[in-house]
Amino acid sequence: MNEDVFFKKIITFRAWKHSLQFRVSQDLFSSHDIDLGTKLLLRTIIEAGYDRFQKVLDIGCGYGPIGLTLKSVFGSALVHMVDRDALAVEYSRQNAILNKLTDIEVYGGLGYADLKTAGFDLIVSNIPAKAGESAISYLLKEAAYYLASNGVVAVVVVTPLEQLVEKVLSSTPAINVLLKRTRPGHSVFHYQFGNELQSLRSDHSALERGVYDRTSSEFRAGSLKFPIRTAYGLPEFDSLSYGSELVMRVLQSLPKSAVQRAAIFNPGQGHLAVAVWKLLRPERIVLVDRDLLALRYSQLNLSLNECPDESVVLSHQSVVALPNEAETDLFVIKLREESREVNSMVVKQASEKLSKKGTILVSASSTATTRLIDDLKGVLGVRSKERWRGNSVLVLVK
Repeated sequence: MNEDVFFKKIITFRAWKHSLQFRVSQDLFSSHDIDLGTKLLLRTIIEAGYDRFQKVLDIGCGYGPIGLTLKSVFGSALVHMVDRDALAVEYSRQNAILNKLTDIEVYGGLGYADLKTAGFDLIVSNIPAKAGESAISYLLKEAAYYLASNGVVAVVVVTPLEQLVEKVLSSTPAINVLLKRTRPGHSVFHYQFGNELQSLRSDHSALERGVYDRTSSEFRAGSLKFPIRTAYGLPEFDSLSYGSELVMRVLQSLPKSAVQRAAIFNPGQGHLAVAVWKLLRPERIVLVDRDLLALRYSQLNLSLNECPDESVVLSHQSVVALPNEAETDLFVIKLREESREVNSMVVKQASEKLSKKGTILVSASSTATTRLIDDLKGVLGVRSKERWRGNSVLVLVK
């Protein structure tokens, strides 16, 4: 494997006469060791004595412990592994190669919306605790449309979600619960469907139906005023962060005519993308994020604010490599609290696509921006540094 700035360590997992290794990143769930809920879910599936599965779907695969372990046990199975996080997708791919496992498809997806096929014998998921009640109900019930006849769904949840899951399953007549296993901290459910749900399938996607919706609000920053539809699991759902407000102040000082092409890294709910659109009216806006939910909601909110759909491009990745894009006049980069190496790499990648007179705005903590200034010497110049309430915005130029 090539050097990887996200890499933390390798975990060894011994299960059912198989020994698997997993490359993990600090930024992915359960990077210290395989999660106890995952281990419980796998144990219940293996010990249940089901017929050998031929087609398996792992929803929210992370770095791959569930899907790849099942592949090692059910060697003839075709396994699809899907995650909304591009970094998780990349690590699952790496781990499939590391463990010499084939007949595996790993790709980005939001719930069931992006699946390449259906007819799975087994659908598994370690359901995230912060998904929101509507999204959890969707994951539990709409598995029906992607199962083969007599297919099984097996999920694990943390204890605070046990009551919700039990309520959804028991209140859905088509669902037959095959197994419930509880241990301190986690509960596992296995279940199947009858045919009753088929007639209830919607023609609209989960996103269109508002499955992930948290609220709709009007946001203000200076002279800016705009509506935003927010999602569970994304920050800034009820108010702008100080960092976002500071970026918007800086954006209002930029000349409108100078920005024809803009890129926003980590757009979240879409506040900064909408601000760029309303203030600068670029011909093209590229949204870059690890999180497919953030990309879809940012795109939705640009449309809500009358940005033409054809002007918006989504790039689902953990970095800012844009090989198919022309030079960009403005990058707005909201850094996560990641390592110094990751932050430096992201901004340097943006500099490679920056137009001659372009600008990069970097929003981060004051400590992170101070380190960036040192790391970017000889690469980019600092036009200014704005500070407010522990947040900083760097204005960088070539």
